[in-house]
Order: sequence, then structure tokens, then C-alpha cells
Amino acid sequence: MKILANDGISQTGVQLLENAGFEVITTKVAQEQVANYINENKVAVLLVRSATKVRKDIIDACPSLKIIGRGGVGMDNIDVDYAVSKDIQVINTPASSSNSVAELVFAHLFSGVRFLYDSNRNMPLEGDTRFNDLKKAYADGIELRGKTLGIIGFGRIGQSVAKMALGLGMKVIAADSFVDKAMVKVEFYNGQFINVEIFTEPVNDLLQHSDFISLHVPAQKEYIIGKKEFDIMKSGVGIINCSRGGIINEVELVEALDSKKVLFAGLDVFENEPTPAVQVLMHPHVSLTPHIGAATLEAQERISIELAEQIIGLLKAEI
Repeated sequence: MKILANDGISQTGVQLLENAGFEVITTKVAQEQVANYINENKVAVLLVRSATKVRKDIIDACPSLKIIGRGGVGMDNIDVDYAVSKDIQVINTPASSSNSVAELVFAHLFSGVRFLYDSNRNMPLEGDTRFNDLKKAYADGIELRGKTLGIIGFGRIGQSVAKMALGLGMKVIAADSFVDKAMVKVEFYNGQFINVEIFTEPVNDLLQHSDFISLHVPAQKEYIIGKKEFDIMKSGVGIINCSRGGIINEVELVEALDSKKVLFAGLDVFENEPTPAVQVLMHPHVSLTPHIGAATLEAQERISIELAEQIIGLLKAEI
């Protein structure tokens, strides 16, 4: 039985699947050729991350498909309900990348409060001629400790962000339409831990009280952050989006940055991927990464192992 890992899989995952009797193909197939490739090779399992889209056309064209697997949390690049209606099982790895995404949130937060997004651009160009001027320009850094972090979306990733914030000594508040409260376990290197119970609150309350805001929600049909929400926020707030593009109105974000209502933004995802708006990419107060929230070696290893174990459990009776 053949498995096409079109967006990659770790060698550990390949080994687990091969040991269970599967053939794993890691050839990268172009989007427009995926259906043909699946049919020509009688592929039973298609594994993707965020790059490959699995829409109705592929599902209808590929009768050999038994499983579609998404390495990560969100599955908005897969027509899940339609696949299920065609008796195709759809699996993902909701817990495997939480820590990696949370760490990227703090990479953007630290970049924002210490102006790294700007100094890393200017130091190579002017560090040898305007060192003292740059030193003065970046002298008004802000500590995260003691500040309030508002987390919109309090699922696995949101709670992982909360753990790190609590470890830094931040106050954490959260908003979530489906989670009333969560017990966040903050673990330390020596086996000690503390449990912190966090009750969620209305989004508008969170927007008013947060020094920094981090978004962790699935893809939405409408913006959840726009001018109305910016107006409610504190002046000088920092905003991080490492969840999904299209949940922040980027035109109104740029306006809020220009007016200094928002001090900085950290963006890993964008409205128009893979061609983000130039106004966002060139803005001097935005920290940028190209949708790499789950792209750590550790996360990819966990994702591959979890996918492999799920596939083996679902299909072992057929091989």
C-alpha cells in the first residue's frame, strides 16, 4: 500500500511506515499533477502540510484514496467534510506543533519589544557609521515581565503560549467562544510544576486590558481584528498572528501601525499567501516570518511519528 508524503515527512516517520509494510513516496508533486500521480501510482494515503491543497477535484478524481493526513493543526487546505462523505478518513496532529508555534510567538514578541525587526535591517547597513545613533534609536525597549498578554483562542496552542508567558512572569488573560476555563500546567526543567487556572473573558474586555495580543484561532470567514477592535485596544499594543491569515484586516493594521496605536506586529501568516501585500512586508514596524510556526525539527519529528502511528492503526488490518 502506497503513501504519498507530498509536503515531506521525517525519516523516523518513513521508517515506522516502512516497517509496518507501507511504501512511502516523498517525491514532491506539483499541485496540478497530484491527482494524476495518485492514480498512476495507486496511492492510498496522501499526507500534506499547508502547501498542498486537497479539494473536491482531487477527492473525486482519486478513488484509491483511503486516508488524507494533515501534518499540523488546521485543516483549511482540505475539504474535510466532503472527504468524509466519500468514506475517506481525515487525520491531523493537533498536539505535535503547539510548542513550536508558541516559541515563534515569543520570538516575535521579543523582536517587537527590543526592535530587533528593525535593528537587524539597519545594523548591517549603518552599524559601522551610525552606531551611536542606532543605539539611541533602540534605547526604549520594553520588558515582557509584568505585562498582560491577551490570548484570543485558548486551545492547545493558546495554552502553550500561556505556559511560556506565565514562566516569564506575565499576566495572562484569554478569550475563547468554546473554552470557559483551562488549567495550565507550567513545567520546569527539574520536574517541578505549578498549575494555573485561567478563566476566559469576553474579547472586548481582553482587547481593552492587554499590553500584547496573540491570536490562535482557525480560519475565519470574516476579520476578527479590524478598526473597531484596534480602537478598543491600549495605545502602544503589540499584536502577534501565528495562526491563520485573513483574521486581521491588514489595511487597517497598517493604519494602526502608522498612527502608533499599534507599536508593532509580528506576522507569520498573511491574507494573501504566498504573495503577501507589499505594504505589510515593507512596513518598518512589522516582524515577519513566512508561515513557519510548526517548522522546527522537533515538531516535524513529532508530527511524522503521530501521523505514522495513526495510519498504521487505521490500515494495519489491510496489509
